[in-house]
Amino acid sequence: QVQLVESGGGLVQAGGSLRLSCAASGRTFSYYAMGWFRQAPGKEREFVSAISWRGDVTYYADSVKGRFTISRDNAKNTMYLQMNSLKPEDTAVYVCAAVLGRVVVEEYEYDYWGQGTQVTVSS
Repeated sequence: QVQLVESGGGLVQAGGSLRLSCAASGRTFSYYAMGWFRQAPGKEREFVSAISWRGDVTYYADSVKGRFTISRDNAKNTMYLQMNSLKPEDTAVYVCAAVLGRVVVEEYEYDYWGQGTQVTVSS
């Protein structure tokens, strides 16, 4: 089992920045590729970004490319999402997820999920 806890969400004005964290406990964190997903009110959950277990491979949704940066610190069992130039359409609950092995972008492939942290961007 892997337990995931997100933090760092909040209310920010458009153009601002936030850094989300996802702290993992349980099984060896470095064995797992990690991802961020988000779900806005009334919408389906969507992929945001993913990172390989070594941190050398990353993927981004087109909507966040160039604004968001995913990273991880395996020594701290923590993954991050630096979000810059935030837009009102980034408002959502952001959830981190873990999958054993290779990095993937499909939601159904992930094995473990956190509870999420709310990000609200005001215009």
